Amino acid sequence: MKQKDVVKRLSIEQDTLEKEVAEAMGEIASEDMAQLYDDSTKEFEPDKIVQGKVINVTNDVVVIDVGYKSEGEVSASEFDTPPEIGEEVSVLLEAVEDESGTVVLSKKKADRIKGWEELIATKKEGDLVEGKVIRKIKGGLLLDVGVPVFLPASQIDIRRTGDISEYIGRTLQAQIIKIDQTRMNIVVSRRRLIEEERKKMKEKLLEELEEGQVRKGVVKNIADFGVFVDLGGIDGLLHITDMSWGRISHPSELVSIDDEIEIKILKLDRKKERIALGLKQKTESPWTDIEKKYPIQSKVTGRVVNVMNYGAFVKLEDGIEGLVHISEISWTKRINHPSDVVNIGDEVEVVVLDINKEKQEISLGMKQTEINPWSLVEEKYPVGTVIEGRVRNLTNYGAFIEIEEGIDGLLHISDMSWTKKISHPSEMLKKGDNIQAQVLEVDQERKRVALGMKQLHSDPWQDEILGKYKVDDTVSGKVTKLTNFGVFVELETDLEGLLHISELTDKKIKSPNEVVKVGDVVEVKILRVDEKERKIGLSLVKAQSDEEESESDSEEEENQVQDSSSESADAPEESEESAEQNEEEKEE
Repeated sequence: MKQKDVVKRLSIEQDTLEKEVAEAMGEIASEDMAQLYDDSTKEFEPDKIVQGKVINVTNDVVVIDVGYKSEGEVSASEFDTPPEIGEEVSVLLEAVEDESGTVVLSKKKADRIKGWEELIATKKEGDLVEGKVIRKIKGGLLLDVGVPVFLPASQIDIRRTGDISEYIGRTLQAQIIKIDQTRMNIVVSRRRLIEEERKKMKEKLLEELEEGQVRKGVVKNIADFGVFVDLGGIDGLLHITDMSWGRISHPSELVSIDDEIEIKILKLDRKKERIALGLKQKTESPWTDIEKKYPIQSKVTGRVVNVMNYGAFVKLEDGIEGLVHISEISWTKRINHPSDVVNIGDEVEVVVLDINKEKQEISLGMKQTEINPWSLVEEKYPVGTVIEGRVRNLTNYGAFIEIEEGIDGLLHISDMSWTKKISHPSEMLKKGDNIQAQVLEVDQERKRVALGMKQLHSDPWQDEILGKYKVDDTVSGKVTKLTNFGVFVELETDLEGLLHISELTDKKIKSPNEVVKVGDVVEVKILRVDEKERKIGLSLVKAQSDEEESESDSEEEENQVQDSSSESADAPEESEESAEQNEEEKEE
């Protein structure tokens, strides 16, 4: 208790108090009394640990007598459990008296100093310590090992920890990695301790492991490509392809972190410390008797599990999937993408086309479950049949005519006209036209139907053309096309002749357009009529030469007539008899 407060509370006069004290002290002189007081207080210096006795305990403070002229108080929160009155405790004397005359004490600081001194005296860097995690601070945790020590977040475990708050209240063992005596700071590592322990376990485990063994492990990490499993000191990789005979999109579909699983050692590399693990290998492969379960040409039902641009994957059972190539989906439909016909989850009927056991591949077909319409084409459209169809597409070499859904015939440019020279089918047809054509050939194996338009009419080369156009005839025609080798001249509708560049002029020219242009009407002479090649050769040069000769002959005849007339005027008139005679001579 505080002496000054006691004096005030008792209201004792100062003279009376001094008298009573003198009587109590007896014969001790005042000089001796001063000496005794100095001796009793000289050991009470700030920042020293002193022993004291608990003389009172309240909810807020604990009053401690340390032998000084007044007692000191310590906050009750500095005690883990409330102390008993009379209990001896060590406290740090922070100040002999504060402004109110109270001795300032701290049990917590005394404990820390004693703990620090004890720790420094007994521990060094590399030694192990054990303590309870008391709270989370910036960058890590505080671990109480007698004194608070710092456990960085990166040193808590060998793997990154999500929320380090979950360690609060747990008792952990760690290794001292740094001691700073000046700052009274210690840094510890639990990770280093775990790594050393795992190293020893790893060495022992590597000696025990053998390929083909089945062991237990704990899932420690999950990635897109697989799972890392702790075998008890060393991690092995369980690749996604070795997790299930069936299809899985992600390893998390089968396992979770901290799951204990039983796995098989597939491959072991002690030098590189790499272990390949397998989960599906614990059971027999479904491909073992695949030929017996799914004979070639057998019809089965499956479920579409994936659709790619080149085909659809169909699951027949767990671990058994086959590919229906896009070309095997339909006999006749033009399919741009398999999703035009099937979607994931659809149940479909398929036929087993081929099995590659080594590659674990099955080729399947959907169209084989139906009758091939091409097997009926020859029966439905025998050679000579006249069909009606729609122009579906044009190419450089012809037109594709849709005979019925999924069945096209090819109308080649050479079968479009008997007489016209066709460079591109667009000269005769356009997409979407409905036309008639004759079936020329059906190739069921190659799935081809050859069609012809010109065959709907008789061949004019057989009678009309040969009778109408003769060699050396001069005919008139219109220039329809210029090429680097000559000019095409239309003699009549759908009939053209070729006027070679050498037959255009007797002069040397580089291009036909130096002489003629498209649309010009020209007089040409027929050089040849080739029934076999179906070609008519023409000449402009010879036609012009013949014309010039004809004109020259006409002029000469005209001159002769003029000369004869002149002579008749000068000569005596002939008798009728003489004229007739002369005429007869001319006729002869």
